[in-house]
Amino acid sequence: MVAIPAGTFQMGSPAGETGRESDEGPLHRVTVAAFALGRYEVTFAEYLLFAQATGRAQPSDKGWGGGRRPVINVSWTDAQGYATWLSKETGQTYRLPSEAEWEYAARAGTTTANWWGDDIQRGTEVMANCDGCGSEWDLTKTAPVGQFAANAFGLHDMHGNVWEWTQDCWHGSYVGAPKDGAAWEATEGGDCTFRVVRGGSWFGEPAWVRSAFRNRLNPGSRNLGYGFRLARTL
Repeated sequence: MVAIPAGTFQMGSPAGETGRESDEGPLHRVTVAAFALGRYEVTFAEYLLFAQATGRAQPSDKGWGGGRRPVINVSWTDAQGYATWLSKETGQTYRLPSEAEWEYAARAGTTTANWWGDDIQRGTEVMANCDGCGSEWDLTKTAPVGQFAANAFGLHDMHGNVWEWTQDCWHGSYVGAPKDGAAWEATEGGDCTFRVVRGGSWFGEPAWVRSAFRNRLNPGSRNLGYGFRLARTL
């Protein structure tokens, strides 16, 4: 886990950002309390401990190999189960990050489309795994965690590799969104038949890995591109 300092940021994307969707606005100021976030996405090796301890079936790795690859084929409900189990095992409070916490952590103080800039690469340096990111894993499979540079907070793979579940229910815009970084759930018209995922995936287009991009998925759905990382309350 990485300790993420408290701070204030502009959540969402400006009107001129390439690839922007209407649900990324309006831009609004959010103040986030300090919290901890996984340096990497939860891996197969870590999830296996949970599956063995609770008698759950281990999700398929598609034959790519588990170990240090991010766990895939996990639903929002599975991620909640893992967080509950880990909290009981450790005595710490683990949970999914709120959508605001996730974007604040992904940006790490930046305002560009990706933490390294507006282009999908940083000069000639490959920065993520997606359909068009330029990595050896693009549109083929997940990459083992930590293959790309970390952002200023020390977090890897916030862009690409696998979609990451957040706690929030889906809202079609940020009108009425919390200003304190809390998860936005059923209040103010939230649709909890969908939960928000962030970060894009190994088969998603570059516009989808942007810090501001949002997607919604049924909380029970599983897919080769769905994973998660955990937050911890400090």
